[in-house]
Amino acid sequence: MGQNPEPDQRSRDAAREGSEFVELLEVLWEHGRDAVPTGPVSPSQLRVLYTLDREEGINLRMLAEALGSASPSVSRLCDRLQATGFVERAPSPVSRRELELRLTSHGKAYLVDLRTRREEILMSTIDAMPAKARRSLLDGLRAFRSAAAAAGQDSDGARPLRSTG
Repeated sequence: MGQNPEPDQRSRDAAREGSEFVELLEVLWEHGRDAVPTGPVSPSQLRVLYTLDREEGINLRMLAEALGSASPSVSRLCDRLQATGFVERAPSPVSRRELELRLTSHGKAYLVDLRTRREEILMSTIDAMPAKARRSLLDGLRAFRSAAAAAGQDSDGARPLRSTG
């Protein structure tokens, strides 16, 4: 009781602005990915890379669970990423029947380059904002991240937000 099941107008406006922001961010992200010299990967492959960056040494079953995908599909993604030199499979020290998945130095370098390029693209826009708006954006993004974490929606390699004056 006491809670209004209908979202208020501010929530609707925020959701609409958020949706437009995500669409713009997707366009900016693609510019960043296109600029990384080591070659693009598909969005599904990128989710694998993010997950392996966060959970180094997990096995295929755990990776499939983390991605919410079927093991055969994830295995094919890993096959392609291994062929590009981004992922390696190694025997598990715990079980001879399992293989551990890890990013190679090439895969790690790809993610560093990608994240650096994307942050540069974002910084050029964020730097154009007034300082007060940048602080509000940071506060809002942190609150959004907390709400997503509380709802169990913060997977796929998301990193903590850093403070930027």
